[in-house]
This record gives sequence, C-alpha cells and structure tokens, in this order.
Amino acid sequence: MLLTFFDKTKIEAGCDEAGRGPLAGPVFAAAVIWPPDTKNDLIRDSKLLNEKKRLLLRDFIMKKAVSFTVAMVDNYEIDSINILNASIKAMHLALDGLDRDFNFILVDGNRFRQYKSINHLTIIKGDNKYLSIAAASILAKTFRDEYMTELNEQYPQYGWKNNKGYATKYHIEAIRKFGITDYHRKTFCSSYKYQQTFLF
Repeated sequence: MLLTFFDKTKIEAGCDEAGRGPLAGPVFAAAVIWPPDTKNDLIRDSKLLNEKKRLLLRDFIMKKAVSFTVAMVDNYEIDSINILNASIKAMHLALDGLDRDFNFILVDGNRFRQYKSINHLTIIKGDNKYLSIAAASILAKTFRDEYMTELNEQYPQYGWKNNKGYATKYHIEAIRKFGITDYHRKTFCSSYKYQQTFLF
C-alpha cells in the first residue's frame, strides 16, 4: 500500500502530469487532496495499471478525495515555453483549481517551481510511493487519454485512439504521409526523447 501522507500534520496536495513525451496533444496535470483516513490497496502509478483499472480508480478518487482538479496546457503553449515549463504550469493550474486550503505539495519527479508561498517536495517515482501523487497521475492520464480519443474522431489517420499522440510506428508513418495537424508539437528541446526524429 502506498503512503497516504508525507507529513500528517500538513494538508497535502499531490500533483502529477501526463503527456510530457507525445508528439501531439496537450499536457495534462492533476492535483488531489485526500481525507485523513484514506486507504486503497489498488491505487498506484497510472503506468502500472490497465485502462479498465485506471477508470475504476478514477471513479473512486473523484468520490473520495477532499478536493481534486485537472488542468491542461495545449501544444501551442508547449511550443512557446517548452514542455518542462508547460508541465509545471499545468500543475500550478491544477493547484489553483483546488477548492480546499492546503499547506504542502507533493510532486512527482525532480523538477518543480515554487507555488505561491507553499512548501513542496519533489519525489522521484513519487507516483508509486504516495497515494495523492498516484491519484493525480491516474486523473491526469485518464482525462488526457479521453481527450486524445475525442481528437481521434477528427484525425483518425493518426491512430490517436490507440497511441494517444505518442511516437508509435503507426503515428510516425501517418505524419510522413499526411503531414502534421494543429495539435502536433513543433518544437523539441535537447532532452526530448524523440528529437531529430522528424523535420516539421
């Protein structure tokens, strides 16, 4: 079972994002505050769960959380400020949307920017250590997946229903054949996994 809190004396908000690596679509982020007595043996990093389990757990999270929000930053802003800054902005927007006060933030990964005057802790692989971060990862992942599935109705040739905008062989071939859409990301920083794969 994941840990419910880092510090039981604090009101903690867990944060995570989904969609840093795709070639198309926005980055989503979520924030979750749990009640003190929360227990769930099934919640973990969304990448370790299949789609059916993620959706079932999303229902649990949305019913049981004290507060939760999901936010997104689109591909145009990703191109403008880079994916790291866009991911952090999405997490800040998610924190802005919480309707309960909190005084500590748990963040998955090792990069974050100060949010207001509230202390935070970045935790590598935090989405498989703390319940609030894992819950945020599930919300961000499921809402982004649904968004990309809806876009697939407009652009079925890219296979976004299945690849969610990631650089699968099918997606790469579709880009070569049909070009890019208004939802594709056009810039790639040096740390980007798929840099130099395309010439847009």
